[in-house]
Amino acid sequence: MNLKNVAAIIGISAMTTITSMWAYGKISKSNSSFETDGKLPANYASFFNGSAPGTTVDFTPAANAASPAVVHIKTKTNAKKVESSNQKRQRNPFGDLFGDDDMFGDFFGGPRMQPEQRASGSGVLITADGYIVTNNHVVNGADEINVTLTNKKTYKAKVIGVDASSDIAVIKIEASGLPYLVYGNSDEIKLGQWVLAIGYPLNLDVTITAGIISAKNRSIDINSRQSDKPIESFLQTDAAVNQGNSGGALVNTSGELVGINSAIASPTGSYAGYAYAIPVNIVKKVVTDIVKYGTVQRAYLGISYPKDGLSEEELKKVLEDLNTKYKEGEGILITDVLDGGAAKAAGIKKGDVLIKINGVAIKTSPELQEQVSRYKPGDKMNLIVKREGKEMTMEVTLKAKLGTTDLVKSSKAAEKLGGKLETLDKATAEKNDLEGGVLIKELGTGIIGKSRIEKGFVITHVNEEPVKTVEEFYEALKKATSSSIKISGVYPGYFGNYAFILNLNE
Repeated sequence: MNLKNVAAIIGISAMTTITSMWAYGKISKSNSSFETDGKLPANYASFFNGSAPGTTVDFTPAANAASPAVVHIKTKTNAKKVESSNQKRQRNPFGDLFGDDDMFGDFFGGPRMQPEQRASGSGVLITADGYIVTNNHVVNGADEINVTLTNKKTYKAKVIGVDASSDIAVIKIEASGLPYLVYGNSDEIKLGQWVLAIGYPLNLDVTITAGIISAKNRSIDINSRQSDKPIESFLQTDAAVNQGNSGGALVNTSGELVGINSAIASPTGSYAGYAYAIPVNIVKKVVTDIVKYGTVQRAYLGISYPKDGLSEEELKKVLEDLNTKYKEGEGILITDVLDGGAAKAAGIKKGDVLIKINGVAIKTSPELQEQVSRYKPGDKMNLIVKREGKEMTMEVTLKAKLGTTDLVKSSKAAEKLGGKLETLDKATAEKNDLEGGVLIKELGTGIIGKSRIEKGFVITHVNEEPVKTVEEFYEALKKATSSSIKISGVYPGYFGNYAFILNLNE
């Protein structure tokens, strides 16, 4: 290659470079004008009004303040008889004769012995004299509860009350001068906010993990496992939570309690990225009711509405039946108004769209559940509903499940009896020539579980007074004047009536 060819190549390369740089500059200027002349969009305004973080968040003050008030809960459930799950239990004809089913139980599909069970969870001290909030599923059915503090002192605990619907329980230890957590305000929680999860996962000592609030008002249908009236409006966080964290604290960076950890979303049973906590504003109401009244004062609005996430065809069918217009996400579409309920008394109609409760926008059923769960029967709330395109404000006086504004009285007899009771379904009642009754779906560990009553028994009378529903059953218990009650009823599919005398002093 001669000198002329080399010079030509160098010249061409230089011209190409200069041309490329000139073209890139033009393109860059053109592209920069697309970003609104260099101005940031309005959603970045917080970075200039002083609310954006200026330094790295320090978790140590919150961790040091909160961790001493989070306790380790260990439970023991005694060995007990359980039904065979693979066959229907038959009546043991020798049971009444010999006074013990154990000899012949296996021959008649009778009960097997469930071995002693031990489990652990977490709890949060909320008063200096030993009141502790935890999950219902942590202490439910336990015969013995032990609480260990961070200073390694251990106490026996007793159950003050439980609420399966929200998965909250209150227990108490006899002590004084204890550290405890102060309540925060879960309404003020924002997406992306830092939180700490504190508890005793996997039987480890007190453990602290950090994460952010990744969602609010989540419903994962987990409380339906323990209640036919589940209440779910969870805070979702990516702070690591595992088995044993249940009942532990979710706190903000100020060390305030903002939630009680309750569940995890996991295909394996261990942490997989999402955990769920009961908002503290729900916790406060449930705990106050349990301590003050002995039971949760649950208010009802008295409306029916479609579940969230209806398909387009399902929603279209609902709207055709109601002959109304509705845009998904604008509020709660009311598909029915129950007779005797609070909504009907206030003038709310089918086809109305509930859009606000006391000024709070309502778009999903968890948001509706959370707001109503904060009130008790007799409380008033202002509702804004949309009817035929017009907004209307209505004052509603909430009612109890029985359709009254009276507060529910705690029944110590009901607590002692235990068990899981349900109103007998109409089909079974008709098949057995009954007007109604109360089905014992689970025996539990109370007096019913220790009696000779078997699962599946239908209670039709209490002290000779007929009962057709669970509500009537509990009302009959409140009228009991002696230390023992007579429960009578039938076993569906079997002949004869059976009666049992239960001693409430056991």
